[in-house]
Parts: sequence; structure tokens; C-alpha cells
Amino acid sequence: MDDSSRAFLTGILTVAALLILPAYFALASEAPKQVVKEESNSAESKERSLKPTAAETDKKTPNTSNNNNRMPEEQATQGRRATEAQGPSMDMNQQLIGGDSFVQRTKNPEFLKTRNEIVEKIKARRAEEFSKKVPVDIKVTMPDGNVLEKCKDGTPFQAWKTSPYDVAVAISQGLADSSVVARVTYEKYVDDYDPVQDGSAGADIMELEEGQEEEEESSSDKSMLWDMTRPLVGPVEKLEFLKFANDPEAKTVFWHSSSHIMGEALERLFGNKLTVGPPLANGFFYDSYMGKDNLREDDYKAVEQEVGKIAKQKQKFERVVITKDEALELFADNPFKVQILTTKVPDGSRTTIYRCGDLIDLCRGPHISHTGKVKAFAATQISATNWLGDTDNDSLQRIYGISFPDKKQLKVWKENMEKAKERDHRRIMAKQELVFFHELSPGSAFWLPHGNRIYQKLIEFIRKQYWDRGYDEVTTPNMFNLDLWHKSGHAMHYKENMFCFDVEGQEFAMKPMNCPGHCLMFDSRIRSYRDLPLRLADFGVLHRNELSGALTGLTRVRRFAQDDAHLFCREDQITQEVKAALEFMKFVYDIFGMTYKLELSTRPKKALGDKELWDKAEASLALAMDDFAGKGNWRVNPGDGAFYGPKIDIKVMDAMDRVHQCATIQLDFQLPIRFDLKYTTDSKEEGKQFARPVMVHRAMLGSVERMFAVLCEHWGGKWPLWCSPRQLMIVPVHNRFNDYCETVRAKFHQAGFYVDVDTSKNTFQKKVRNAQLAQYNYQLVVGETEQTNESVNVRNRDNKVEGEIKVDELVAKLKTALEEYK
Repeated sequence: MDDSSRAFLTGILTVAALLILPAYFALASEAPKQVVKEESNSAESKERSLKPTAAETDKKTPNTSNNNNRMPEEQATQGRRATEAQGPSMDMNQQLIGGDSFVQRTKNPEFLKTRNEIVEKIKARRAEEFSKKVPVDIKVTMPDGNVLEKCKDGTPFQAWKTSPYDVAVAISQGLADSSVVARVTYEKYVDDYDPVQDGSAGADIMELEEGQEEEEESSSDKSMLWDMTRPLVGPVEKLEFLKFANDPEAKTVFWHSSSHIMGEALERLFGNKLTVGPPLANGFFYDSYMGKDNLREDDYKAVEQEVGKIAKQKQKFERVVITKDEALELFADNPFKVQILTTKVPDGSRTTIYRCGDLIDLCRGPHISHTGKVKAFAATQISATNWLGDTDNDSLQRIYGISFPDKKQLKVWKENMEKAKERDHRRIMAKQELVFFHELSPGSAFWLPHGNRIYQKLIEFIRKQYWDRGYDEVTTPNMFNLDLWHKSGHAMHYKENMFCFDVEGQEFAMKPMNCPGHCLMFDSRIRSYRDLPLRLADFGVLHRNELSGALTGLTRVRRFAQDDAHLFCREDQITQEVKAALEFMKFVYDIFGMTYKLELSTRPKKALGDKELWDKAEASLALAMDDFAGKGNWRVNPGDGAFYGPKIDIKVMDAMDRVHQCATIQLDFQLPIRFDLKYTTDSKEEGKQFARPVMVHRAMLGSVERMFAVLCEHWGGKWPLWCSPRQLMIVPVHNRFNDYCETVRAKFHQAGFYVDVDTSKNTFQKKVRNAQLAQYNYQLVVGETEQTNESVNVRNRDNKVEGEIKVDELVAKLKTALEEYK
């Protein structure tokens, strides 16, 4: 099952042409190509795109010539930005290129002045072009349908003059000041706007980055992120103002702008040659070239102080359109920018730069309006990396940072970081003797007795729900002939991540996911519409050949299990099955004490197939989400669906407000076709006796290993009673009560509790303290009175004394707590 973010690729299903069929659910005579679904044990969703052939692209790409009635689809990529990466991807022979472009640390180097002088000349040329633009009145429609036409001073909104900031001011100054960026959906562009001349056409030259595929955009969604101060270029169908507090895209823009500010500090302080500086899921970084020098921890303070100065100056972020030749002149002193330009910007074309203060950088944007928006900043980490992630290339210095629009938010972030260090699952699992790893089997956990207790409790927890919710648990083989993975499509694009080996002259592989095996199960006999929905669940062991350098505790492993299930249903059952899965998810995360947010990821631009089918599927998911969460309590993530179908991304928040993507619910139109799955209908009409099932991939925990790590840090090693590996410690006040302690232990053991007795020579106080530090949920103190009354004196791990209670009464009480997952 399926990532995002980032901990691994989740969901590959080989891209297929099936969806071009107008009636998907009617059986096709032959199975077309597909999208492969790659499932990640990290359960943080990331899609690896499998590009269609040129012929398929030609057939499915509409006419994108600019006209005033329809915005070209390719222009919907304006304002989009990759959210995490390590450097641009270039198809060329790499070599050391940094040379002596950086020799020594130089404060306020001369190239800053030279670069600014060149930009001023470029701006003058663009200003002349801009002077020829003809302002025309436009209307702006807000999300609530309200249509605005005038600025606060009563002047009409006009293309080339009015910005989203002006519109926001017309509503309220507070809205204008608190908005990070605008999301604009144009009805059309004005006659004299040309995206090519505006440097907005085509892909973001900084967007194709190492380890990532090209970001896919929705073919139906024409929204784009737009600088608050950038003039609008046409009537607006919908204008949204995004804020840092409640919109992930606003955070992305804010942190992207912050990386520029940090880059400016690096240039001012040391004269670094900047390469790339993308935003991350939580913060940002900037890579730069420093020759033989390197960044040190004692540079943190200087960088932070310089960023503070830049923020106080409230430097405006200026967007400037430049030609390739102008860009090459501008960045002539930076061989890394020159390489990007020469390899990724076509001759004769245009791109964009952004300037804030002395920093001038290649960038698609958008950005915050000025540097003063950043009220709090911290440099968080430094490390070494390589240009394009290739160790044969130049060595670079990477510095990470975090920023916020409020100083209080940084304080909370720092507190959470300290908690995170204390709660690191690797530290806890070693201290509590739960899990260890060994070099003779890297990436495969050794589950010690107490760790295995938790692992099995998590599985039992889900298994009980399977029974209550109508799932059938199955077991499938661990290894398959590679023909299975060719049929599913995984072999072509995922083989390098599989453990393959020879068996009697044929190639076999350990399974990295369960879905193909479940397709074989569905197809093992004739299925009727009465058999659906069929819910197959599998805790089978999975193996993925992760790179050794990527292995990280239990969050990235080679051997793992998932609470994996695949639902085969009819088209009319999609809504009910998805809603039931959402209710399942809510039950699980309510027990864990974790909150969640829902996002509907819709049709990506290059999804192959009939739009009507996609609309139908998205409507089914939306209806299920409305029924489950209520309208307005979930958001659309436009164009972020998988090629094989739309999905519901479930972002859960732990005790430190960190976001994890563990649970997932995805529709799959492709594998049923790949495996030619069908069921008999109740129709007697020729050609309608059979139909294809829809496949729903879903997981509640995702990888059990990873969920173990998440819960370990969420609870800080203080496991709740129902899954605790150390539930009860019996502590005698004197060794003459040891026999009674053993009698009590036997009763609790027989009742199914993990119970121990401390018969060591430690003092009573030391025994109690040791039990509390070992995170036993309860210490049962036994003395003369307790032996006489067949009772125990109870105190919890927080040293709260709960008093004397009969043993049988306590057994019953704690059993109820277990049943209620307390």
C-alpha cells in the first residue's frame, strides 16, 4: 500500500491507457498498459511518474495555443514549486565545475554589486515592454461567489495594475497583511499577455530535482500560486488568500522565501556560490559551493544575525523576467547557475529571477511580499553534499533552516525539537530493550521479547477490527516468479528495489507489496456481483531493497509488514466502502490520541483516461468525505492524485504536532485491468454480463514497523496499558512476602497481563523507582496487610498512589481497561 513526503515512494502502478475507455467498468477485450503502484513502508506518499509514450501524449494533449477563451493547460504550472529536493536533474556527463569560483570567505563580495547593476539594466528593458501593456478592467470572484470590481479607493480593478494584495486591501487590511500568497484561477488571460514572454511557460527549471520526478498538475484545475504583489493578467474566476497557519502551500512559499533570505546572508557573509535552496516539508535548506572551505557550527550565530538584519530591512521580493542570454551574463561568476541555464533553458527563451536586497536567484516563485514577514529564524543543521547528489561532482555545503511569521511559533518549534530528541524511537527502543539491528542483516529489525509484545499487540488491535468490520485475512507467498511483477508492471520500474534471485533458471523475487498477490486471489475463481465487496487483508512480510545509506531506525527498513488490505467492489459501492474505511481510520487514531486532516488528491495532468470516469470517482470520494467529516472539513489537493485513480491523503499529527502520512485510501482503476479481473453482473444483456471491479488500496497503520516508531515517539515510550510490554511490577516491602508475590503474579499472568516481580536486594524505594523508570504502568506493592486481605496497593508510573484493592477486583478492572484500549 502507499507517501509525502518524504520517507519513500508510496504507490507505483504502471501507467496505462485503459481510462480512455468511455465505460471503464465494462470489460475490455484486452488489457492495455498501466500505472504501477509502488507501496512504501514509510507510508509517506510520493508518486514516481511513469511517462506515457509519445504517441499517447500526442493523442491526449489538447491544443495549448494561447487564446482568450481558454487558459493553456501548460500554464497551470505557474506558481508551482517542488517542495523538497537536493538539486536539479540533468542528463549530461558531470564533472567538477566549481573550480576557483570560491577561493576564500569574502564579506560583501564584488559580484553582488556587479549583479545588481546588470539587473537594473534588465529591469529597464522589461519596463519598456511593460509600458506597452494596455490596462483593462477586470472582475475578481472570491471563493464565496462574491464578485469584486473596485479597489479600496474606488478605482476599478485592472489587468497589469491590480494585484492580489490590492484586492485583499479592498476587503480588509488585516487580510492583506496576513496572507502569504494568493491562489488564482483565471477565466482567461488578457489579449496582450503571453506566458512565454512572461517567463512562465514550460516547466520550472529548478523543479526537476535530484531524486524527484516532474510534478504533475491537474488538467482540470487551472489554479496557480501568485505573488501577492504581482499584477493580475486577466479576469479571475476564483481568488484565494493563503495563510501560513492553515495552508501547506502557504508554508511552502514562506519557507521558500526564507531560503532566499538565508542565501542572501551566505553571500553577504562569506561570498558562497549558491546552487539550489528548496523548501522542505518542515523548513528549508540552501546548498552552496565554498571550495575547500566548509560551514561550521560557529557560523550559525552569524547567519542568524544577518538574516535578522535582512528581515528588519523589509526588502521587497521583486520578480524579473529575463532572457537566457541575460541570465548567462547575470550569473557568469556562478558555474552552477550557468550549468542549469545551459542545460535546462532553451535558447531564445525566457525565465525568471527574484531579487530581495543583494540576493538575485533563478526562481519561478512565488514569494512573500517582503523579508519583514519573517519574524523568527533559526539555522538548524549543516552537512556536506554533492552537486546533483553525485559523489563524483563538486562537494557542497548544505545549511538547513526554519522560520516563522511569529516568534512564539519558533519557541514552540524548539521545544518540540527538544522533545523529539528525548523521544527518538531509536533511543527509547535501546533503553527499553525492544528492538535492535545487526550488521549481518541490515535494515531488518530483531524484535526482542518486550518489543515483540508491542508489535503483536498492534497487529491484534487491527485484526480485531478486521473481524468486526467484515474483512477476510489471507496469507500469500513471500516470493513470486518475476512474471507476476512483469504482469503488474512493477518489474519495469521497481525491479532495482526488489530482492531478485535465480530458482532453477528462472528469476524470482521477494514480494515488496501485496496487491498483485491479492489480484491473483480474486481471479482464482469466478466472482459474482453478490460476492462484492471482497475485503482481503494481509500481514504478510514484505522486502524492499533500500539503499544502506537510507536505512533509518524503524522508519526505513528492508523487511517489514503492513496492515495491508485491498477492497474489490462495484462502482456503486465505492462511496460506502471509502466511508467505512474512513470510519476505521478514525477509530484507530482516536485510540492513539492523534488528530488528522483529510485531503482529496484529484486527477493529475497526465493521468490517462476518460475525464468523466475520473470526475465520477472523485465525486464518490468527495461524497464519502462529506458524509464522514462534513462539508468544509477537508480540502482538495488539486492534481496530486495517482495516475491510476484519485486518493485520500490522511495526515495525522502526533503529540509534537509533527505530520505523518501513515494511513491511506486509494482508488485503483488499473490493476483490475492489468489482471483482467471481472465479476458476473445481474444483467442478461449481451456485453453486460461481466464488469470489472474497482480496487481500493487502504492501510490504517501502514508499515507496522514505522507505526511502532511513530507511536514510540508520540507516547515518549510511555506505552498505554493495552499495548504496554511491561504492565505490572509487583514490589514486596520485604522478602518474606515473596511467596505471596508469586501467587499474585500467577493470577495476573493467567489473566493475560505482562507481570513481573522484583525480588532483588534493592531497597523498596529503589524497586519502585526502577519500575517507574522502566515504564511499568502500575506497581503493585505487597506487605503484611495486602497478604492478609488478598489485595495489593496500587501506584502508577507517575508515582500516584491509588490505594489498596482486592486482587480479583483489580484483575477485572484492568481487563476492562484493556478491552477499552486504555
